[in-house]
Order: sequence, then structure tokens, then C-alpha cells
Amino acid sequence: MKIRKNFLEGLEQKVYIYENKKEEFILIAVPDIQWSYSFTYEEEDIQTKLFHSLQERVSEETASTLSSRIVQWTREM
Repeated sequence: MKIRKNFLEGLEQKVYIYENKKEEFILIAVPDIQWSYSFTYEEEDIQTKLFHSLQERVSEETASTLSSRIVQWTREM
């Protein structure tokens, strides 16, 4: 599991990223906003799906920034 720090709106949030290589999926969790999301390696357009899911918890601008960062972090793994 990887833990990344995200600084948005003047607050530090921890973003937890778990990769299950055997079952080929990734789980993302942000406890501060009570949000989590999982997706498989084969799923397409992950950033848009993350954005729409995050929009239910945070502002549009924050959702856009955070979804971009999550995609970048998961590609590094």
C-alpha cells in the first residue's frame, strides 16, 4: 500500500492506494472525505469515473485536481 499526501484547499489529506496485482485491481481511499473507489487494470477512462465519483464529496475544481493526481500516482506503481 502506498500513502500519498494531497494538499488541497489548505488542508493535508492522506490518499491510500492499494494495488492487488494478483486480481489486477487498484483501491483508492481518502478517509478525510469518506471516499473510496476501486477499478481494474482494464477499465477505460478512469480519470472521468474518478472525477464523477469525487464530485459527490468535493467541489468540481478539487475533484478535477484530485482525480488527475490519483491517475498519475497509480500509473507510477
